[in-house]
Amino acid sequence: MTRKKRRLVLISSALLTLSLAVGLVLFALRDNIVFFYGPSELAQKAPQPGTRLRIGGLVKEGSLKRLDGQSVRFAVTDMKSEVEVAYTGLLPDLFKEGQGVVAEGALGEDHVFRADSVLAKHDERYMPRDVADALKKQGVWQEGAQQLASPGK
Repeated sequence: MTRKKRRLVLISSALLTLSLAVGLVLFALRDNIVFFYGPSELAQKAPQPGTRLRIGGLVKEGSLKRLDGQSVRFAVTDMKSEVEVAYTGLLPDLFKEGQGVVAEGALGEDHVFRADSVLAKHDERYMPRDVADALKKQGVWQEGAQQLASPGK
């Protein structure tokens, strides 16, 4: 085998090995990829039931209903659309109506979002960046709230 052919075989085997490694990594991470949607985007894109995703927005005033035990239902809104959320577990201490929230879980067949984790803002000056961006995109962002979305700046 000539030097040129050996080099070609070495390069092609290295590319094949790299492709295989990237494919295996992407296959392993497929369940960990979670997309973020606002309520209006969720209504437009209508992902398949059971798909893991995050939704964010504001907890709609008057929508919080405490059920038996630690189960709650509430609506997440961006002032144009809303998504009903069902959650069982302890809510963050700062969770309340009218505040920013991000819920992670899956949309059910009945169009109720079944959350397995709920994140609320951590102080009076912070709103999760994803929620702030979604509210800006929907035209609901209140002027003067820009510094609220990035407390470190």
